Amino acid sequence: MKINWGTGIVIGMTLFISFIMYLVINMLTDRKFDHDLVTEDYYQKELHYQEEIDAETNAFALEENISDRRVENGWLVEFPENLELSKISGNLNFYRPSNEKLDFNIPLKLKEYQVFIADDQLVAGRWNINIHWEYEGKSYLYKNEIVY
Repeated sequence: MKINWGTGIVIGMTLFISFIMYLVINMLTDRKFDHDLVTEDYYQKELHYQEEIDAETNAFALEENISDRRVENGWLVEFPENLELSKISGNLNFYRPSNEKLDFNIPLKLKEYQVFIADDQLVAGRWNINIHWEYEGKSYLYKNEIVY
């Protein structure tokens, strides 16, 4: 039996569409490709976005802002030394965009100007650091994206 060019095109298109449908169905049903909203309360957080902008502006207005860097056995977050430790309160949040199970919070009860996060808490990859803190009744926010 001889196949003409029209039949060949139809067979080729059918195979291509079948391949694409296989990929789409495979990605939609496989748990490995499960992607939800970035955070559970996304819309609620959106309502408080202006407060975050104001807090971040307050942090940029400081003489010296928070800094963070990788050290030998983990990650080090350093607070400005011109601030009084007892007046600082808030949360240090490490957020993993790819896996919510790896996220963790550290409440700020500072006894020194540095907070050390050990290697065993951080998995290699991208992290977002968010530090929501208050000093003398004023809100501050420090954000940084790192690759550990």
